[in-house]
Amino acid sequence: MKKLSRLVFVFTIIPFFVFSQIKNRAFLSKYDTLLKKALLQSGERKDSLCYFLNTVPKEHYEAASFLIAYMPERDLKTLSIPYIKDQIDGAYKVKKEFPWCSKLPDSIFFNEVLPYYCFDEERDNWRNDFYLKFSPLVKNTKDVRQAIKAVNANIRELLSVEYNTKRSIVNISPFQSIKEKMATCTGLSFLLVDAFRSVGIPARMAGTPMWTNMKGNHSWVEVWVDGQWYFTEYYPEDLNKAWFLADAGRADISNPRHWIYASSYKPKETYFRLE
Repeated sequence: MKKLSRLVFVFTIIPFFVFSQIKNRAFLSKYDTLLKKALLQSGERKDSLCYFLNTVPKEHYEAASFLIAYMPERDLKTLSIPYIKDQIDGAYKVKKEFPWCSKLPDSIFFNEVLPYYCFDEERDNWRNDFYLKFSPLVKNTKDVRQAIKAVNANIRELLSVEYNTKRSIVNISPFQSIKEKMATCTGLSFLLVDAFRSVGIPARMAGTPMWTNMKGNHSWVEVWVDGQWYFTEYYPEDLNKAWFLADAGRADISNPRHWIYASSYKPKETYFRLE
């Protein structure tokens, strides 16, 4: 999968006198070094991000710290404060609304519900739009398994996006794939991850750069259920059931090109290879 991206530069200008009227919060110790580095990387956005960290509601402060501390440099320099605020407000909205989300440990909520992207796709502000589409499907479900099934069963009809190799780019963003009505496994997985996250279901991308039979790569989705990760995809069978199970079972541990990877917002020592 070839890495492609397009940057949209957005700047939020806040008068200097505003900063002089607020009391600076001390960074939480676990994020102190990371936040200082992130603010340096943000360039002209530094003052706006500082203002945001100092004024975000206290109950959202750690989430804001986490999001900015691990934010890619491209996003530190381009994402608007309203965009960042939308991600935090939307994540806490579903945390309050849905029991499967309210019970999550912070480590899972921060890393697999709060994040706004999967790979290097364009940063669409999908969260509220997807919430409006998918929350009616899950509001009366009894547990997270039923909620997952409800999203899986209806996402194709709601979004009208189908598998098609004629899509414009490999890493097609959610709104662009909806506009084109097509995506391959990467774009379809972006849609499914974001749909799950929009209703508080922890989700992440997974996949392999190349099957051991050298017949290509594949991407799919993992969801967090009762303390474990289960796989599913845009065209689902059931949790931990899919056409690619046999191929995945032949992954070659000696060759990173044939590993099975899972994505993470918080950087890890191993990087998800894109080919």
